Amino acid sequence: MSDLFAHPWWLLSTLLVAALIAAYIYVMRRRRARALAFANLDLLRSVTPRNQDRFKHIPVAILLTGLLLLTIAMAGPMAERDVPRNRATVMLVVDVSNSMKSTDVAPSRLKAAQAAGKRFADDLTDGINLGLISFAGTASTLVSPTPDHNATKNALDRLKLADKTATGEGIFAALQQIQTLNAVLGGPEGAPPARIVLLSDGKQTVPDSPDDPRGGFTAARKAKEKGIPVSTISFGTLTGTVDLETPSGGVERVNVPVDDESLHKIANLSGGDFFTASSLDELNKVYSTLQKQIGYERQRGDNSRPWLIAGTLLAVAGAFAALFLNRRLP
Repeated sequence: MSDLFAHPWWLLSTLLVAALIAAYIYVMRRRRARALAFANLDLLRSVTPRNQDRFKHIPVAILLTGLLLLTIAMAGPMAERDVPRNRATVMLVVDVSNSMKSTDVAPSRLKAAQAAGKRFADDLTDGINLGLISFAGTASTLVSPTPDHNATKNALDRLKLADKTATGEGIFAALQQIQTLNAVLGGPEGAPPARIVLLSDGKQTVPDSPDDPRGGFTAARKAKEKGIPVSTISFGTLTGTVDLETPSGGVERVNVPVDDESLHKIANLSGGDFFTASSLDELNKVYSTLQKQIGYERQRGDNSRPWLIAGTLLAVAGAFAALFLNRRLP
């Protein structure tokens, strides 16, 4: 019972409502008995409106229902709800390898990622520390985690493409930023929860193996050890292409299909979630889902307000009904 109500002993007050119901029934029966004993029945039928008996109990029924709801409110009903986080850290890690200039996602993978990232920063709960890292052949920390989400939005506009894809470096850089902030924010309550959100379109190219000490899978395992899940977004389509310059000065069209498999494994290894998106709308939906997961936490708390409002309104409605139907308060 304590899981449902904060103060379950107040439910005993429903016995008072039950007593009122019993008392009302008793008084009504006594009043009817007296009327039948001393009144002329033919005359009583002629002067008593036929509809009076039909509606006279409605005000009392409404009032007693309101009182019953108020007693439940006093017991402090509990419910789970989404509560905005006041302390959390999110590192947004964005792939800026040359494959991100593919136009299979309009206007391009990179521009769509920038637009969705800025929307994510706008919608993210206030008070959450948000940072930004870009990675290609190396990783660059563009914004250290800060509650000023505009800093991330401004930095997203400055993303520049480069060669190669070092996914592990991006994750390791994010872990370093989170650990640095945690050292400052730890305090008696411990470090705030953290999450890495990795958006990429392709397979790691440096180092050769994702299980290398600086590889993506190794970084994901490290994140798991630190209790920091990496949620990955595989962004793009299987038909993506880019035009790259050749050493001879020509242009070569290269296929850059999105790589779901490695990003899915990174999410699994780290304890995060895996998402796919092949358009800006889909990417926005993914970020919206992440925003709800990261920006809020499920907490069990007081849910007495709806019961209090309903009970009060019914009590007032019962009083008005008594005045209009019976011309007196019950």
